[in-house]
Amino acid sequence: MTEPVIAQKSPYKVELDEGQKYAFCTCGLSEKQPYCNGAHKGAGEFKPNIFIAEKSGTVFLCGCKRTRDTPYCDGTHNSL
Repeated sequence: MTEPVIAQKSPYKVELDEGQKYAFCTCGLSEKQPYCNGAHKGAGEFKPNIFIAEKSGTVFLCGCKRTRDTPYCDGTHNSL
């Protein structure tokens, strides 16, 4: 697998907690979207994008897995 699976063609609206570590799914195979559940194992060179929330609040995480601002949605899904 060289391209990620499109989990959905819209962003995931999620609540993040400041200072909390999150593992964003980059392969699109996780059943716990938008977060990683280890489904990438055996799916090529995919690995989760680990990030720490800079502040608490609502954010939009990429659902199509093609953003240039991982893990945040940049609107790329609009061109799919």
